[in-house]
Amino acid sequence: MKLLVTGASGQLGRQLQRAASAHTVTAVDHRTLDICSLAAAREAVRLHRPDVVINAAAYNQVDRAESEPDAAFAVNALGPRNLALASAEVSCAIVHVSSDYVFNGRKGTPYHEFDTPDPLSVYGQSKLAGERAVQQANPRHYVVRTAWVYEPHGHGFAHTMRRLAAAQREVRVVDDQFGSPTAAEDLARGILRLIETQAYGSYHLAGGGAPASWREFAAALFEALQLDCVAVPALSDEFPRPAPRPAYAVLTSVQDPRIELPDWRDGVARFARACAARA
Repeated sequence: MKLLVTGASGQLGRQLQRAASAHTVTAVDHRTLDICSLAAAREAVRLHRPDVVINAAAYNQVDRAESEPDAAFAVNALGPRNLALASAEVSCAIVHVSSDYVFNGRKGTPYHEFDTPDPLSVYGQSKLAGERAVQQANPRHYVVRTAWVYEPHGHGFAHTMRRLAAAQREVRVVDDQFGSPTAAEDLARGILRLIETQAYGSYHLAGGGAPASWREFAAALFEALQLDCVAVPALSDEFPRPAPRPAYAVLTSVQDPRIELPDWRDGVARFARACAARA
């Protein structure tokens, strides 16, 4: 199978390239393909003639999006629309990766694929707009919502916690926001399994197991990394941010087929082993 992967230098993009070693993969990032240009998207798809386009590119600066909405919508909505149009023109499928931030977090139980989105932030609004653009432009689509993605070579929460825990004995971590931590390698493998089904539609692919708060995620990281640090519970109000976060955006799936990812704690253990190997 021939795959065209955008967002190649990001966490998911890197793991997709590793997981898809049995396939023919062309990986591009923003320096080699501006997905915000329809002409560029069409040229890339016509040149490489993939069987599937996997769009892992994203504007993921959640707080900055509040003051840069045009930039967020350009990458998260216009870009996916361009790739969906271009892929439809050559009759190939598209995978578009979206986010738990399309939900408001007030349901109180895990969100499945048929729950009604209601984003709280500009970032969430831009991701939802991207979903809808892809669905409208290409019937051969997989919209994949995920959450709290991390990997050993990336940046973000897991690496911030690792750095802080190495320097201090306690770290205050938000304990009233719940989600589904997702190892990027598990997400990549799940996407490849999904493509094989040819069952187009919307899917939730996120770390399995019990829901986690950010504090519980951090505590599991500290334990796996063997760091002598305590994750102290804190409230979201103690860390005011420009963009509101959904309080309970745990993801589950009711789709057929249901693509299940490993327990998120398994991913944390692998993250720790990979970090130790790099040390």
